Amino acid sequence: MPYRPPLSDIRFCLDHVVGASRLADTDLFAEATAETTEAILAEVAKLSEETLAPLQMPGDEGCRLVEGRVVTPPGYKAGYAAIAQGGWLGLNAEEAHGGMGLPLTLQTAMNEMFSSACLSLSLCPLLSQGSIEALSAHASPELQERYLSKLIAGEWTGTMNLTEGQAGSDVGALKTRATPTGDGAYRIEGQKIYISWGDHDLTENIVHLVLARLPDAPAGSRGISLFLVPKFLPDGAENAVKTVSIEHKMGLHGSPTCVLAYEGSTGWLVGEENKGLACMFTMMNNARLGVGVEGLGAAEAATQHAIAYARDRVQGKAAIPAEHDGTGTIMDHPDVRRMLMEMKAYTEVTRAICYDCALSLDMAKAAPEAERDAWARRGAFLTPLAKSFGTDAGMHVAELGVQVHGGMGFIEETGAAQFYRDVRVTAIYEGTNGIHAADLVGRKLSMDGGETARAVIDAAGEEIAAASAAGLDSIATGLAMAHEAAARATLWMLEQNDMSERLAGSSPYLTLMSHLHGATLLSRGARAAQTAQDGAADTPHLAARIAVADFHATQIAPLAEGLAHAATAGSAPLYTLSAEQFAL
Repeated sequence: MPYRPPLSDIRFCLDHVVGASRLADTDLFAEATAETTEAILAEVAKLSEETLAPLQMPGDEGCRLVEGRVVTPPGYKAGYAAIAQGGWLGLNAEEAHGGMGLPLTLQTAMNEMFSSACLSLSLCPLLSQGSIEALSAHASPELQERYLSKLIAGEWTGTMNLTEGQAGSDVGALKTRATPTGDGAYRIEGQKIYISWGDHDLTENIVHLVLARLPDAPAGSRGISLFLVPKFLPDGAENAVKTVSIEHKMGLHGSPTCVLAYEGSTGWLVGEENKGLACMFTMMNNARLGVGVEGLGAAEAATQHAIAYARDRVQGKAAIPAEHDGTGTIMDHPDVRRMLMEMKAYTEVTRAICYDCALSLDMAKAAPEAERDAWARRGAFLTPLAKSFGTDAGMHVAELGVQVHGGMGFIEETGAAQFYRDVRVTAIYEGTNGIHAADLVGRKLSMDGGETARAVIDAAGEEIAAASAAGLDSIATGLAMAHEAAARATLWMLEQNDMSERLAGSSPYLTLMSHLHGATLLSRGARAAQTAQDGAADTPHLAARIAVADFHATQIAPLAEGLAHAATAGSAPLYTLSAEQFAL
């Protein structure tokens, strides 16, 4: 089943759920008018549907390492070239180096469509987006002049090099060395693993951002510096960067995951000495939202795939309510309906959270000065929700898609299994979801004494009253259940001085806050849809938005009570067994 970009859903979310139109009222994003947004969404949708989506299943054949060079699947060169030639690498980049200077919110909508169309290929421009942001924020004017315009034009691509065999999530344990050469450059020596798009044949050069240690650097993360190491040097000579191998993976086969050896490679310092991790976090924070959007993209594509199959598959006679006409397909079966509604609800919640996070980060730059700090804290709080809940939702929805297909979902030819295999890694890279849950309860919850968390909870309280006043009683009731549970769990978290107690419940707490905020946003959309129904031509679509919000409120939001219980249970249940008992 071909992917069709859900433009009506995307526009509705932008306009009526997160209120993205306010961006055009700022000086920074004055060019992001309704007309510009519409034109960009239409062009990206066309590119995604016609050029990128046909590469999804062929790309599953994977990449090959031939004489030290990575060869990508057939069609990938043309697909990437179409992205680059459209100028899409520079959508959110600064105009000074050839970018469009448009909002991250709009780039997020673009990334959703790219991810739905072909997740493996979409990861390549996503990494370049992060490289562009990191270099724009931290590189010297000379490095910016030499590399930014090429990255923004898509003529070159970027990567991030953190992980080593002994240094995964513990980045401070890395051993790659950087030695000054005396002419402003550095000699880089070491090996990096799990480097997405570390080598390929799509562009003539690749710009690696590499974490390494200077001589006599402090131990741990305080002694890490960031270096720009190109595949080809400014004089055209090949740098001493060797592609040792590409990994054999569960999925995402069209995206080459490389082991790279830096054998006396030439690089240049980005930012200050021993401050490299802070510089890299600029790229990582950009990528964390982007990876959450990868989960969203996979969820949307898997949902479309499952619905198309369910509408055609005839199997058994279903017991359906008397007031409904049967279709004769498996869509009549109540449990299939449940799965499809759950897929749609999780997808719409994820879209709302990701777009709202992007909007907050945009407003942190564009809002009046007095408001920027609050927007920045809100964006920081929503980032782990977008990344972790977004990828968890992507996995859950893709798995449900396999189940809707039944036995055919386990057969590779249908494509249903590929969505799950491809999206599975998104909960692991850019920081595992457990790390982001720890970040939420450890840093984001405490950064302002819980003020931002309470603001999210208070917004839900206001939405309960608004939904009730609009006659959306079941939505108000479900949201109220999530609101009470989230308020109670947040108070408990803030009262814990022992961080191990917070961390024990961090993952259920993140899911709880995601369901609360997602339910708030879906309720807002349901009220907007209800208002718009009067005289609207697209009444079925608007009615569907209300139905999905109602399903989420009645079937998913009530999970909040159990999540709150788990979030506040403390560490004791986790440490009942000794290490030896686990092995019995």
